[in-house]
Amino acid sequence: MLTCSDLRKGTKLMIDGEPHVIVQFDFTKPGKGQALYKCKLRNMITGALFDRTYRSGESFEPAALEERDMQYLYQDETGYVFMDQKNYEQTTLNDEALGDQKYFLVDNMEVKILMFGERGIGITLPNFVNLRVTMAEPWVKGDTAAGNNKPATVETGYTLQVPSFVEEGTLIQIDTRTGEYVTRVKE
Repeated sequence: MLTCSDLRKGTKLMIDGEPHVIVQFDFTKPGKGQALYKCKLRNMITGALFDRTYRSGESFEPAALEERDMQYLYQDETGYVFMDQKNYEQTTLNDEALGDQKYFLVDNMEVKILMFGERGIGITLPNFVNLRVTMAEPWVKGDTAAGNNKPATVETGYTLQVPSFVEEGTLIQIDTRTGEYVTRVKE
């Protein structure tokens, strides 16, 4: 069991039978009475945000979450399909569970899936992914000013800002945490 003194930003706990994560945390100690722990919580299944205030002395059940190594297989009408590397069981995640991370998935990519029971509720990608540029405006002579970027679209449909020298067909590295261009990849 967790106590109020264990609460921090990022702490995962069970509330009403569902896993929640603390996204904001504030501790206040009024002159009289018990200390107050004000928390903004996110439901890890539905994504709903809400505020709760707890008094010192309350206890909580830690969320029963497990992270499994899986491999991305394919996308179909039900969602994105991943396979457990140990027992070959498949798990499907929908668009809501992945968010913008779906744009960084490449066939056979190794990822970590956050599981609640037998249900996948989140994903951790590698920090960097290499994707090929499928659409970029051509470079115009004279566009040499520092910080001169242009939009480009990669093979997964994701659009980002890249330096003016990046052309269609170029393999680039993208930081999956920020979604930003890192460097060209030599082939």
